Amino acid sequence: MGVRIVGTGSFIPEKVLTNFDLQNMVDTSDEWIRVRTGIVERHIAPPEMSSGDMAICAARRALEMAGLQGSDISAVIVATTTPDYTFPNTASLVQNGIGAENAFGFDLSAACSGMIYSLELAYSLLLQKKYRYILLCGAEKLSAITNWSDRNTCVLFGDGAGALILGRCDDDGSGQLASDLHINGSYEDILKLPAGGSRNPATHETVDGKLHTIHMQGKETFKLAVNAMAGACKAVLAAAGVDVSELKLVIPHQANKRIIEAVANRIDVREDQLFINVDKYGNTSAASVSICLDEAFRSGRVQRGDMVLLVAFGAGLTWGAQLIRV
Repeated sequence: MGVRIVGTGSFIPEKVLTNFDLQNMVDTSDEWIRVRTGIVERHIAPPEMSSGDMAICAARRALEMAGLQGSDISAVIVATTTPDYTFPNTASLVQNGIGAENAFGFDLSAACSGMIYSLELAYSLLLQKKYRYILLCGAEKLSAITNWSDRNTCVLFGDGAGALILGRCDDDGSGQLASDLHINGSYEDILKLPAGGSRNPATHETVDGKLHTIHMQGKETFKLAVNAMAGACKAVLAAAGVDVSELKLVIPHQANKRIIEAVANRIDVREDQLFINVDKYGNTSAASVSICLDEAFRSGRVQRGDMVLLVAFGAGLTWGAQLIRV
């Protein structure tokens, strides 16, 4: 028995925020942003739209591709750093929104590595043979936690959602071929949302100090991300006995084009194997890998039987890679 991705979907908000728009907001330029990040534009959700709303839209598209109804779903896992509420979890809102009355669900917080972690759980659950289909959503409204006066971070992030539906199949060769997941809390300060939790609850001072927005030490994050992602990729390829030349596609978390290219160089990925859309959407955190997968399926860049390498790195620090046969 194997596990297969039976449906993918994504949702990108209509509003586009270009580098030229940002020039009018902070001390930056289109050239500065392009050179350092590879980002040209990002999409911003309207005030009334939440991460859960975007996840529901992406999930409906995945259900349509899979030819399934919400009632067919056994579990809903939502990876997000921007949940609609502290509680109830966003998974419950998605479950209700798609009519998945037979499902259980929960949110998963692993920042940009959220979809990589979610896949690990989904494969394990499905191989128990207790569940039939599992919906994974990566959804982020990062515009809600961005400091729009900080030029080092506001140029990076965008909003969006992606969804994957995994189900059991008779093909033993489908599914997870190898995985490599990590966490290291000793670097918690380099990428974090300082306030809003039980350690530093909301006060007038935390709001005035913009402590409910993303704080990042860019240079340190860059170095750690490249080393961690390249190491995870090498680990899963070695574990599966697969050479990088055999891969159809490598889908890295879309944080920064320079990071993506540095990782690709470390593991000798050809240009035609590399999937990049960071120029269009910026960093959508937990949503990025699933948005990429949806675009890859719908554009024909990946077909049944292809091997795909997924890799991500995020706050925590969290990182990991999944080698899958789709």
